[in-house]
Amino acid sequence: MKKLSSSEIRQMYLDFFHEKGHTIVPSASLVPHDDPTLLWINSGVATMKKYFDGSVVPDNPRMTSSQKSIRTNDIENVGRTARHHTLFEMLGNFSVGDYFKKEAISWAWELLTSPKWFGWDPEKLYMTVYPKDTDAAKFWEETGVKPDHIVKVEDNFWDIGQGPSGPDSEIFYDRGEAFNNLADDDPENYPGGENERYLEVWNIVFSQFNHTPEDTYEPLPRKNIDTGMGLERVVSIFQDAPTNFETDLFLPIIRKTEALSDGKHYGDNAQDDVSFKVIADHARAITFAISDGALPSNEGRGYVIRRLIRRAILHGQKLGLKEAFLDQLVPIVGEIMQSHYPDVLKNADYIEKIVSSEESRFNETLNDGLSLLNQLIADTKKAGQDTLPGVDAFKLYDTYGFPFELTKEYAGDEGLNVDEAGFEVEMKAQRDRARNARSSAKSMGVQRSLLIDIKTPSDYVGYDELTDVHGDLKDIIVDEQLVDEVTSGTAEMIFSKTPFYAEMGGQVADRGVILDADGQTVAKVTDVQNAPNKQHLHTVEVLKPMHKDATYTLNVDLAFHAKVEKNHTATHLLDQALRDVLGEHTQQAGSLVEPGYLRFDFTHFGQVTDAELAKVEQIVNDKIWAALPVSAIQTDQETGHKMGAIAVFTQKYGKIVRVVSIGDYSIEFDGGTHVKNSSELGLFKIVSEAGVGAGVRRIEAVTSKEAFELLSNEETWLKTIAAQVKAPKLADTTERVSQLQADLKAAQQKAASLESKLANQQADAVFEQVDDINGTTLIAQAVQVSGMDQLRQLADTWKTKAYSDVLVLGAVVGEKVNLLVAVSDDKVKVGLKAGDLIKAIAPQVGGGGGGRPTLAQAGGKKPAGLPAALKAAHTWLSEQ
Repeated sequence: MKKLSSSEIRQMYLDFFHEKGHTIVPSASLVPHDDPTLLWINSGVATMKKYFDGSVVPDNPRMTSSQKSIRTNDIENVGRTARHHTLFEMLGNFSVGDYFKKEAISWAWELLTSPKWFGWDPEKLYMTVYPKDTDAAKFWEETGVKPDHIVKVEDNFWDIGQGPSGPDSEIFYDRGEAFNNLADDDPENYPGGENERYLEVWNIVFSQFNHTPEDTYEPLPRKNIDTGMGLERVVSIFQDAPTNFETDLFLPIIRKTEALSDGKHYGDNAQDDVSFKVIADHARAITFAISDGALPSNEGRGYVIRRLIRRAILHGQKLGLKEAFLDQLVPIVGEIMQSHYPDVLKNADYIEKIVSSEESRFNETLNDGLSLLNQLIADTKKAGQDTLPGVDAFKLYDTYGFPFELTKEYAGDEGLNVDEAGFEVEMKAQRDRARNARSSAKSMGVQRSLLIDIKTPSDYVGYDELTDVHGDLKDIIVDEQLVDEVTSGTAEMIFSKTPFYAEMGGQVADRGVILDADGQTVAKVTDVQNAPNKQHLHTVEVLKPMHKDATYTLNVDLAFHAKVEKNHTATHLLDQALRDVLGEHTQQAGSLVEPGYLRFDFTHFGQVTDAELAKVEQIVNDKIWAALPVSAIQTDQETGHKMGAIAVFTQKYGKIVRVVSIGDYSIEFDGGTHVKNSSELGLFKIVSEAGVGAGVRRIEAVTSKEAFELLSNEETWLKTIAAQVKAPKLADTTERVSQLQADLKAAQQKAASLESKLANQQADAVFEQVDDINGTTLIAQAVQVSGMDQLRQLADTWKTKAYSDVLVLGAVVGEKVNLLVAVSDDKVKVGLKAGDLIKAIAPQVGGGGGGRPTLAQAGGKKPAGLPAALKAAHTWLSEQ
């Protein structure tokens, strides 16, 4: 067996398929772009959807990649098994309508067994195939695989629902008898079974069917190959490692954790080893996720990061790591992965800052979580029970980041079990909420074979020409059929030449009209999209008959186009201004450029202050008023990067790119349309700024006429306010409003004082009426107060003077009812609880509530039910 590093193995795989004519595709960001169905990029094929479903035809139908991926569906197994990870790399080779089973199988065998490449012993390799896939079995035999090394398995069919699907073939490496953890006659002791001996290293999917919306399987017009080889597993074979964690991908992180720990050493103790593995795994995932723009939060991707950080910290505590340590592992991860992912080390300082902040935050909540756990354990014991409720375990997990196994361990030390079934119910509910929060959009579309087959060339001239563009109508599509003419209704069309911009990169498509040779309007263009073979596909509303091969005049709506251009140029200025003010870590996370406004999403850890927003807005306007020239050139990617161009969503760019420069201030890769000079924007005004997701902020803004109208409207509102507060001049409005606020506060304080006096005056009468119910004294009265604050004041007086054992007060405030229940400490000790009583009487007023055993409150919407609620209090007490 060759001795290779993980970097050498990764590069060898890519080099092999590059020699077979594949384009090496860079690893995409872990944060999916334009795919609402995914929380994370979770496989190599996840980045190839647009090619597999036919929405885009790739420049080269053969592609290969090493794609970083994240999966968290079985996070509890990380560290406890040999090969579970949250972050992993998937080596893959892909064919979109080019080669198929024979070549994929032949090349897989060559890579694995050729001395030039992996050079593995053929005797150690086993293949599983779908029983009905006789071709795959035949091709494996033809490559030299022995028949008894080919195993038929019913599960070998890849299907994720609607879209491409097909049989697959998995490749297993026999690690030998030393790894055999099952009896020889165990039904799982075979390649493909649940065992440690036969290690799955590669899966080749033969994507040959469309799983249709009607739940049928139709042959794909273009058959595809999609493969996935786990880098971590392959490295463990090359480096003869018992598990993935003893490889050069993880050991340096483990060694650093050893050095930071309280004298702990990997390999000395099985339980400690689990913690070392969890920390190493999670440190990798955290580092890469943050490097790709995700940030800790309480939802979505941010929740995953926060959970991983907290889980790693808790395992660090088990190793004696009481101080922050995760941030010190970030540069180690960067150094390990530098050959293929240089950005991680480049961003290390920023990542460390985020991780350190999260560590500090969690260390503050950790003590609170432990206090709650100890209280829950004490309460469970006091109640004479031996099981901690699952809902409480979930609260510890969800709010304080306590893994279930840690709660179970703590409870076990106190002789208690934990309701695992109840915990799983809560976990399932959380997963369902997360799943429902994501879009119901198709995970992968059905191939549209008609568009794939249309290869008619179409030139876009909209950068230079917008009107009076003469184009031949080459293709007309109506109801998925090519036709020679159309007389009315909606149709899709491809012209030999077009000035209409196709929607891309957040910029909406152009609108406009189509004229015939007589200058008559024959159609309205309502949308333009990119067809799979990169033509501009026009959606048109046909007004008069149109014929294939006829020449038409295409006119873009100039006013619409000009507004969109202004807002697109503004997004570039805004993007750079945000980097200037907030830092270089800020990345574009999405945009929308409409004629009436622009929307810009960006990554940022924390809120953007008003002062920072004002500075950003000022910078953009300064660049507008500086009248910077806007220019664009076409060049190759390498030259563009040397120019300093910022690449947004790198995977969208081809070999030839368009670089847009605004003076020497902003330089970006961009295919959109722009103004000629920044002064054309006139004015830039931010309308709003808010958080829209985990570590993602959104700015909405306007330019030109819309910006002027916004300021004009705000001036009108200010004048109205000035008149209402009687400010002599607009400049005096702020001071006048401040004075009115001070006057109002003084009036409110005076009113509160009077209400307090009124409540005290009522108290004597209210507290005189005491009822005795089975030895428990009760005061239950309706009072006239302004709200819950006065009810609480009465309760304070009641408690101080101990007028009764139980107090129930109700007040009608407007159209609502406030209820308050208080119970003396002595009665609480014998089981009477204010929360129980409030829940019993609140339904009478159409409400609900809760609180502590000594004090509870509720609100309702049925004032007429107040007498019944007070009566219900008597009834409830009599039944206790």
